[in-house]
Amino acid sequence: MAEILQKSENWSITPKGDARGYIDSDQLREVWFHTGTACNLACDFCLEGSKPGDTRLGLVKLQDVAPYIEQALKLGVQQFSFTGGEPFLAKDLPKILMLASAHRPCLVLTNGTEALHQRITELENLTNSPNPVSFRVSLDHFEEKIHDLGRGAGSFAKALTGLKMLYDRGFAISVARHIWPDEDKGAAEEAFAQLFKDHDLPEDLKIVAFPDFALPGSLPKVPFVTTDCMTRYQDVESRKEFMCAFSRMIVKQDGKMRVYACTLVDDDLDYDLGPSLEASMGMRISMKHHRCYSCFAYGSSCSEI
Repeated sequence: MAEILQKSENWSITPKGDARGYIDSDQLREVWFHTGTACNLACDFCLEGSKPGDTRLGLVKLQDVAPYIEQALKLGVQQFSFTGGEPFLAKDLPKILMLASAHRPCLVLTNGTEALHQRITELENLTNSPNPVSFRVSLDHFEEKIHDLGRGAGSFAKALTGLKMLYDRGFAISVARHIWPDEDKGAAEEAFAQLFKDHDLPEDLKIVAFPDFALPGSLPKVPFVTTDCMTRYQDVESRKEFMCAFSRMIVKQDGKMRVYACTLVDDDLDYDLGPSLEASMGMRISMKHHRCYSCFAYGSSCSEI
């Protein structure tokens, strides 16, 4: 029997009484695994609230992940992706990546610092995997002092070292950065290109830019995304490009594995879609979370597919 999941009364209706915007799921293309909210850093802006020893979401093991890899393959998944916290604090991560990359390409999000450095030799066998494993390293800004202001002194240099370690071993790499208020996007991209060149990295590294997603459990004031918004400013094809249309995230919550609608909403139990990947793909996803507005307004997406 399918699990009955109760949603809050504002899942479908805004506080103003308008019908919420929503996404109907398309084909499953990407499955994300949240490796746990423990992190070696304690960034005050972290959208997951991650920090050393954090247990809001538990660290995953190979036995937690393997059944979902099998489920996803049956559903035609194209890629497996991994986020945290800091994924390299999950001791089983190299084994998990070995299993996942035997079937599909993989992407790992990392801060690129000590946790990665200490385990870099464990990754070398992945260069021979049937499918590529790529890495996205966080560089919030092209200036060291601004990056380190949020992540701690020395983090910028360590992240660049991590990028170079991965690149020198033949892994595909990309960078995640912040979108800063009133920034000159072109100038920022030029500054990053110069930074990469100065560190013997490709000047044209892919950069994924993100707005401020706010802390977990916070309720910043953003416009409500209504059904009218999603039909007036979006069409059938563009709605298929929202992450909740083609991806799901697996988390370990209170010792149990659960499926969530996307990588940005695990702080809201309304987005808990149960334990089954297949069942989750038949569920309509409300755009009530404040981070849904970032997807609507900025085209934000954690995905690289």
